Amino acid sequence: MEIQENFVNKVAASGLVTLNLEEYFHQGERIVYDIKDNLFHGLMLREKDFREFIKLHDWSVYADKNIAIICSADAIVPTWAYMLLASKMKPYANEVIFGSLQTLEATLFVRALSKIDVNSFASERVVIKGCADIEVPIAAYVEITNLLTPVVKSIMYGEPCSTVPIYKRKD
Repeated sequence: MEIQENFVNKVAASGLVTLNLEEYFHQGERIVYDIKDNLFHGLMLREKDFREFIKLHDWSVYADKNIAIICSADAIVPTWAYMLLASKMKPYANEVIFGSLQTLEATLFVRALSKIDVNSFASERVVIKGCADIEVPIAAYVEITNLLTPVVKSIMYGEPCSTVPIYKRKD
């Protein structure tokens, strides 16, 4: 007598759509540009010296890089200096922001997520994958929640076999 067992993959049959935010990770190199290196005696920015640096610096070294501009020194740096740096870096760089590497990472994810066609998730039950091989910033989870809430049936966090309910549309 032959016994036949039918196994049903309940996760596959559930109709859940898994969204892995890791897939929106930008592979480009991340660097910090610290404007403190342009300060006179580490205290102040001298416009003439800074403009000479801007004129002579090889900006192509920032090609395809993601740059976070900071000032780690306790100095007053005029706003225009950051703007001038950004204007020279941006033609080469993938992304230029003012802030920490964490701010840069959040910016990269938010920009990538903004390109998602959220209508492709209309009326779906979406699981935002929780375990990742790379660190996904919390800002990315908040952003995807903001983007999907108007169109999806529900949002869950975790893995399809073990989720935490986040949002359910009231019909």
